[in-house]
Amino acid sequence: MDVSSGWHDHRDVAAFHMSSAETREHRVPTVDFSPAEIVKRRTAHWHGLHAETVQITRHEPFEYRFKEQSHLLIAAEQAARYDGETIVEGLPRSTLHNFSHKLTFIPAGRLFFGSQKPRLLTRSTYLYIDPHALRIDPDLRFAETELRPRLFFEDGGLWQTVLKLKALIGTVDASDRMYAEALGLVLAHELVRLNGAAPGPTPAIRGGLAGWQQKRVAEFIAEHLAENVSLGTLADLARLSPYHFLRSFKRSFGEPPYRYTTRRRIEHAKALLANPRAAITEIAFDVGFSGTSAFSAAFHRVTGQTPTDYRRSLE
Repeated sequence: MDVSSGWHDHRDVAAFHMSSAETREHRVPTVDFSPAEIVKRRTAHWHGLHAETVQITRHEPFEYRFKEQSHLLIAAEQAARYDGETIVEGLPRSTLHNFSHKLTFIPAGRLFFGSQKPRLLTRSTYLYIDPHALRIDPDLRFAETELRPRLFFEDGGLWQTVLKLKALIGTVDASDRMYAEALGLVLAHELVRLNGAAPGPTPAIRGGLAGWQQKRVAEFIAEHLAENVSLGTLADLARLSPYHFLRSFKRSFGEPPYRYTTRRRIEHAKALLANPRAAITEIAFDVGFSGTSAFSAAFHRVTGQTPTDYRRSLE
């Protein structure tokens, strides 16, 4: 898919320069879509927080981009594409096909760019957070905290906060405004928590990965389970050659990256199988397998059961 049509090549980050400070002060930050006419929005604005629901109204290719001095949190309630990619500056690009019920966080000043040929009409909630305008306890140091970008991840606390804010879009009651601004403070705390939420890494063993390398790689794998992440990409995250990364990973985790990723996929699949309405074929794609046969074989190899048998055992 040609992601450069209508806009400059996304590889030229400088091409997406920010508007002047004077202009920015007089405009509400928002994700730009092309073509713009396929997007339906509902918006609300509270102190330090701007919210909008975004719905794509036609099955045709589109692109989007964002780079502002506000943080952006996206909750994709329905999002599936035949083709396309998503880029958050500082992270490897993603070509994940189905990212329904996933969150994405873009820190202030980072480029967010993407394209897709939609399989489902996207429905998302966007929260734009001004880190300097939220009325938050200065001891939290929210404006000074360097928040990390995250692409297509899950977090129950954040998701519920987003849904509560979405429910307040369009209300005019003063108490609702106070509630929304209180939720904005909760949101800030959730983001700071998330920034340091990953469990502490195992201490580095001789010849293994350092603690920061283990943490970075484990987080990335967890957030990209549905994708076929290359050994080279993981090695780049750890700043090692593929050869040295593979050897160090096995020493640290006790198994090679492929087997570790498969085991994490199966763990996630178990959670999805608990929903009796979720089709096994859809679950297979959602956790990164090419089809039901490959998924069933891997699931049986790891658990000793087929996905169907495991689901029955939950009843």
